[in-house]
Amino acid sequence: MRIGIVCPYSWDVPGGVQFHIRDLAEYFIRLGHDVSVLAPADDDTPLPPYVVSAGRAVPVPYNGSVARLNFGFLSAARVRRWLQQGSFDVIHIHEPTSPSLGLLTCWAAQGPIVATFHTSNPRSRAMIAAYAILQAALEKISARIAVSEYARRTLVEHLGGDAVVIPNGVDVDFFAKADPNPEWQGDTIGFIGRIDEPRKGLPVLMKALPRILAARPQTRLLVAGRGDEKEAVEGLPRELRPRVEFLGMISDEDKARLLRSVDLYVAPNTGGESFGIILVEAMSAGAPVLASDLDAFAQVLDRGAAGELFPNEDADALAGKALELLGNPERRAELRERGSVHVRRFDWSTVGADILSVYETVTAGAAAVAADDRTTGLWSRFGLARD
Repeated sequence: MRIGIVCPYSWDVPGGVQFHIRDLAEYFIRLGHDVSVLAPADDDTPLPPYVVSAGRAVPVPYNGSVARLNFGFLSAARVRRWLQQGSFDVIHIHEPTSPSLGLLTCWAAQGPIVATFHTSNPRSRAMIAAYAILQAALEKISARIAVSEYARRTLVEHLGGDAVVIPNGVDVDFFAKADPNPEWQGDTIGFIGRIDEPRKGLPVLMKALPRILAARPQTRLLVAGRGDEKEAVEGLPRELRPRVEFLGMISDEDKARLLRSVDLYVAPNTGGESFGIILVEAMSAGAPVLASDLDAFAQVLDRGAAGELFPNEDADALAGKALELLGNPERRAELRERGSVHVRRFDWSTVGADILSVYETVTAGAAAVAADDRTTGLWSRFGLARD
């Protein structure tokens, strides 16, 4: 099958949607499919052979963050060229409502279109206001996928229609088989995320840290991600700052090793999350997880059966739960075991097969419609009507 996938966000800026598209493309390539990904990218960005650049992106505030998107006449021309050269059996657009390549592709494409909705934003006035503009494009979509029930709810409430829920995928074995790093082991808490994006929740964790260190002064917090490290620790007493180690941006391999090494992974995100891929990665690596009780996080963690939850933005509750878990190796072992079993439903062997089933359904439907149109045309040429 010839598959065209459209990424809305800049390929050179790491993010959950980009990682999802990368892993999905590589999964289908391993199965023998012909895959091309269209994505915004700077000219000097090294790209995998299956990625086609749609040109440089610009930063745009979107869903509580800053997304790097690509839109305009030049982008539209590149979309049309990519479609013409690809002759795709199916086109898979991610975030078709964002002002980026997905929307342009919806307008320009012919044939079966599958769309995945990642955003969970139940109070989006912008999406409601833009409905009239989006409607013509959305009507061309053959099948809709939402990565979670909360992403599906956003779609239903603001744009109408419905979607099948297929979660984000993870290569579970990649994380499960990573080698721990001895330097990151021993009474360690892990955090991975953008330091300078408040909704990722690092400030909440920093507020909880003094209480944690007062009870367990040997504990270290390992932080991986980009942002201003000095600003991140400004609220901590100076004597506690050495207990926070900033690792900067790390490779996928080091992320897996970090998650395999820590005693506890904390996800203190405060909102704007439709899924929680980092929770799935942490469970895959066998890390006990403590997360804020966002609806999407609670769903990923099986309502607390596969990981502990604390009230969103409650630093004191976070500290209390973290101390309970750090002091209870039996409970951490239980969470590791439950998480390792639960996370298998998110492996690409399951998720990829579900998405491929959607592709096969829409392409079969399109073929049936085309055959019917050909038959109808043949009868019409002879001036006959079909029964």
